Amino acid sequence: MSKYVNEQQKSLLQRFLFVLRLLMFTFYLVAGSMFILWKDMPVELARNYRIAFGVVLIVYSFLRFIRLVQENKD
Repeated sequence: MSKYVNEQQKSLLQRFLFVLRLLMFTFYLVAGSMFILWKDMPVELARNYRIAFGVVLIVYSFLRFIRLVQENKD
């Protein structure tokens, strides 16, 4: 017998929000990586500021991912 027998299926809105949050996590992760790795970026920022902003975006993306996992358990 499956351990998920007693769980109710998530609504369409909950599934949509889950996918949207997953996409936003991916977006912030990719954007942070782009700020760090892209050498000839069209945005004029000093290298130190680019790396700092990229790290902030990556940390923020992982905070969003932790919230996503915690909300998905409920």
